[in-house]
Amino acid sequence: MSNTDNSEAILKEIEIKYQAINQKTETQLEGLLWSKPITYWDYIQTDALLGLQIQRTTLPDEMVFIMYHQVNELIFKMILWEMNQISYCENIKTDFFTERLMRISRYFDMLTTSFGIMENGMEVDQYMKFRNTLTPASGFQSAQYRLIEFSSTDLINLIDHRYRDSIDRNTPYEFALEHLYWQAAGKDYHTGKKSFLLEEFERKYKKMFLNHMEEYNTINIWQKFKQLPELDQKNPELIVAMRHYDHTVNITWVMQHLNTAKKYIDQSGKGDGEATGGSDWKKYMHPKYQRRIFFPELWSAEELAHWGEEK
Repeated sequence: MSNTDNSEAILKEIEIKYQAINQKTETQLEGLLWSKPITYWDYIQTDALLGLQIQRTTLPDEMVFIMYHQVNELIFKMILWEMNQISYCENIKTDFFTERLMRISRYFDMLTTSFGIMENGMEVDQYMKFRNTLTPASGFQSAQYRLIEFSSTDLINLIDHRYRDSIDRNTPYEFALEHLYWQAAGKDYHTGKKSFLLEEFERKYKKMFLNHMEEYNTINIWQKFKQLPELDQKNPELIVAMRHYDHTVNITWVMQHLNTAKKYIDQSGKGDGEATGGSDWKKYMHPKYQRRIFFPELWSAEELAHWGEEK
């Protein structure tokens, strides 16, 4: 095909595109005459992105802390983007399911290995000073991470194990929210009083959480897996991908996070350090206590019995 023929073919496709949305092709093409060429910094919005790091102290390592957590939130957004593709894919095929799930796992693999930046990239003395200006904020308040959990599995698998027998798929979402595993980090179950950390978190995100819980009730990763033909559910590569994702998110990543936190929070070595939000971080974070398992049906009885135990 000649360049002229190719140009005419492209113009025809452009005309079809704009006719489909009742727009004049000539107007759109004329607009190109006055548009500026795209640049890297405009496309990535570099200036805006690099202007989002605002320190609360004069300590240099606080900047490391801020940027690291912002990078985490960007990765969480990438994960949710991939999860959405799985959840809203009609007649999903095992190869697409497996490929997207491995993308998500690679993002979490990246998050796991990146903890070395936190563990070895800040002076403990500086952290112990600037962390006091963060109180009562906490990584606990990452809403995107909660959305990842809701998008991954049935709510019953996110319920505090002490209350799972009283909850089923017909339980109101608000009641389920009140008994999620992470509520234990911000609530005194003797009095029922919520910490300021949890109250603020729910004040900002509760409505969004309830909507997301309902939206993904039948299209979360586990439900999409169960909707596959029975033969596809036995696909070895897909099962490996499902198990890898579950283990990476709920053991590998969590344990690396916990071990990094120990270096800074547990200065005495007695396990009595307190998180900025005041949560019982050891029990909240350790997988063997809360037993966060997205796909329990894909693990053996022995594997479930020893979930999260350090080897």
